[in-house]
Amino acid sequence: MGWEFTDDRGITLRRIGRPERVAAYVRAGAALWDLGVRPVGVYGSGHDGDEPDRAKSGALADVPYLGAGKGLDDGAIRSVRPDIVVDVTYDRDKPYAVTEAAAKRAGAPVLALAVGGDTSLSDILARFVQLAVALGGEPAGGEGELAAAEDAVRSAASAPLKVLALSAAGARQVHLARPGTWPELRHLAELGVELIEPGNGGANWATTTWEHALGLAPDLVLADARANAVPAGELDSVPAWEALTATATVEPWNPELPCSAHAYAAFLRSVADALEVLGAKR
Repeated sequence: MGWEFTDDRGITLRRIGRPERVAAYVRAGAALWDLGVRPVGVYGSGHDGDEPDRAKSGALADVPYLGAGKGLDDGAIRSVRPDIVVDVTYDRDKPYAVTEAAAKRAGAPVLALAVGGDTSLSDILARFVQLAVALGGEPAGGEGELAAAEDAVRSAASAPLKVLALSAAGARQVHLARPGTWPELRHLAELGVELIEPGNGGANWATTTWEHALGLAPDLVLADARANAVPAGELDSVPAWEALTATATVEPWNPELPCSAHAYAAFLRSVADALEVLGAKR
C-alpha cells in the first residue's frame, strides 16, 4: 500500500512505503520526538550555530546534529540517508531552514508544515499529530495536559496584568513581539491574557529602545530564550533593563517551541504560574 501526505504548501509526497528515516529542522524534529517518531538527524536555521539550540531541541537526545545555515549542505543531509526531510514554513511557500535544492541533491523530498502567524496553535499541533501518525508514531496525547494549562491561564488572567513579549538585541535595541503574529501569543490573548502591542515597526517585531519597552509598563515580560537572543546577563549594565526587571517579572519564552501539546502545555503553565503570583500581590 502506498504512502502519501500533503504538506501545508499543498505539495503531496508519495512513496511506495512509509518513510522510515526522517531528517528534520530541530524544532520539527523535537515535536516528532514528543509524538513518538525518532529523527535520524536534525539541523538548525540560519539563526543557529554549530551546536543545537537547547531551547528548540526539547527532549531530543542522541540525534545527530547536521549543522545550520551555511554550514548545512546536501552532504550533511545525505549522511543520515533520509527518506524525507521535515521542515516548517512561515509563508506556506518556502521551507524555513533548508532549501529544496539541498534536500533534492540529498535524495530526499521536503515536507513543510505551517507555523506562521496565520495559523492557529491548535491547527499547528493537530498537523504535527497527523504527520507523526502517518510516520508510524504513537502520539502520547498531551491534550489533557494542554487543556489543564489553558484553564490555569484563563483563571490567572482574571487579574488586570499586562504582558510584553520581547527578544533582546543588545544594550541599545530590543525586538518587541507583535502578539497577533505569534500563534502562542495570540492563543494567550484568546485565553484572556492582556498582551501589549508594541507600536510601529516591522511585521513580527517592533525594533525599538529599552526605554520604549520600559514605558509600556508590563507586569510580566516574556523574554526570548533562544540562543540567538542576547542573554539577560549581558544586559545588567542597561539602566532601562534594570528598571524594567525591577518592576516586572521575567519568564522565558521560546518563539520556536517544539510543536507538541506537551511543550506548549509547559509554556502555558509557566505563564499561568507567573500571572497567579503577580495577581496574588495585587
